[in-house]
Amino acid sequence: MARSDDLAEDGDGEEKGSRRPNPIDVHVGSRVRLQRMLRGISQEKLGEKLGLTFQQIQKYEKGVNRIGASRLFDLANVLGVPVQFFYEEAPVAEARVPPQAGFAEQPSDAYIFEFLNTREGLELNRAFAKITDARTRRAVVELVRAIAQDEERPDEPPRP
Repeated sequence: MARSDDLAEDGDGEEKGSRRPNPIDVHVGSRVRLQRMLRGISQEKLGEKLGLTFQQIQKYEKGVNRIGASRLFDLANVLGVPVQFFYEEAPVAEARVPPQAGFAEQPSDAYIFEFLNTREGLELNRAFAKITDARTRRAVVELVRAIAQDEERPDEPPRP
C-alpha cells in the first residue's frame, strides 16, 4: 500500500509516487553507464563483480532503481572513480522563483555529456584520443565543424 506522502503532489500538480525516475537518479545512473562503457565492461560483468544481475545494472543506469550509499561506494571502487564522480554536473533543483529581467541563463553544456554518454560519442572520443599528431587532430576538428555548419544550412549550396 502506498504511503500518503508518496502520493502527495509535488507543487507541479504531479504525484510524487509516479513511476517517472528522479532526475538525480537518472544522472547518477548515466554516470555509472558512462564509466562502465569507458572501462569496456559489460553490464553482465559489472553485475557479476557486484553480485547483481545485468537487469539490475540496467535499472540503475536508467535511474529506475535508486542506488543506495553502500552500493554506490562499491560501484565507485569497481569502476575506479571517487563517489563524487557520479554527482558531477548533476542537475540542480529548479528555483520556484520566476527569473528576473536582465538575468540571462547561461547555455547548458548538458548536450555534450549526453553525446559522450552515447556509443557514438564514446567511440568518437576514444578514436580521437588515439590521434597523436596535433595537425591531424586540428584537421579532424575543422572537418567536423564544417560538416556541422553544412547541416545547419541545408538549403545553401555546398561551399567549394
